[in-house]
Amino acid sequence: QVQIVESGGGSVQPGGSLKLSCAASGSSFVIYGMGWYRQAPGERTRDFVAGITLDGPTNYSDAVKGRFTISGDNVKKTIYLEMNSLQAEDTGVYYCNVVYGRSLLPWGQGTQVTVSS
Repeated sequence: QVQIVESGGGSVQPGGSLKLSCAASGSSFVIYGMGWYRQAPGERTRDFVAGITLDGPTNYSDAVKGRFTISGDNVKKTIYLEMNSLQAEDTGVYYCNVVYGRSLLPWGQGTQVTVSS
């Protein structure tokens, strides 16, 4: 069973940057089809932020396009989310999980991102 652990969150001022990591265990893990979700404060749902499609290209929500970059390393079994020009609206708990083509994995604990002046 693949398990995932997110890290790299923190508190930054508007305009700042963070790089999140998602480390996976399990021999069946591949980066294709994986992505990031955000659960905003007070919300019960997790919204799509970015994903790596099954054949490699990346997709982003309109809210983060041009500011966030998703990447991954199959050897290290790790997914990254580089976040630049952070805005207050980016605040939330970020989770890594399947976006395309497979059933969801058990959710990790997420990593908190807070953007505030």
